[in-house]
Parts: sequence; structure tokens; C-alpha cells
Amino acid sequence: QVQLVESGGGLVQPGGSLRLSCAASGSISSINPMGWYRQAPGKQRELVAGISSGRSTNYADSVKGRFTISRDNAKNTVYLQMNSLKPEDTAVYYCYVRMVQIYWGQGTQVTVSS
Repeated sequence: QVQLVESGGGLVQPGGSLRLSCAASGSISSINPMGWYRQAPGKQRELVAGISSGRSTNYADSVKGRFTISRDNAKNTVYLQMNSLKPEDTAVYYCYVRMVQIYWGQGTQVTVSS
């Protein structure tokens, strides 16, 4: 059984920063790709960023240059550093780990508003 626990969401003003964390427990290894999706009200869930076991990364065009994904394999934790936040970044952010199936965290709310 795999469990993912996210933290770090909250309310931030436009231009501000937040750092999301996602700690995985269970039968996970450093070879499993991990990453973040987000879902805004009335919209489909979209990929924000992913990171492979070799630490290669990919980002949605809308967050390139503002968000940075990283992972600590010793802690089975993936991070998402979000800078220069915009109101359109407001969403529930979900971390995932890809194994034979994809496991999801419970989600953490990020609200960007003045």
C-alpha cells in the first residue's frame, strides 16, 4: 500500500511563493516517477510538473520558469517550489507516484489572491 501526504498549501498574494511537499510511504522506490497535477474549479486536472528517477523534469508551459520540482529519494519526498504565483495558479494540487498504477495524494489547496 502506498500513501502520499501533501503539505504546504495556503493563501498567498500574487507574486508570492509557496513550497509544496509530498511524502510517500509504503512500497515505493527511487525509480518511481513522481510529480504534481492541479485542478481548478470547473476545469480538468492538468499536469504541473513531473520528475523521473534520474531527476529529469518536465513542466507545463504555464509554469515554466516559475515552478521548480525536486525530490529527495532518501526521504521519498517530492517538492514543488512555486514562485511568482498568479491568480490563475489557484487550484487544488495533487502529488502522484507512478508505479504499476498511479497513486494520488489527498490534495492541498493553493489560493493566490490579494
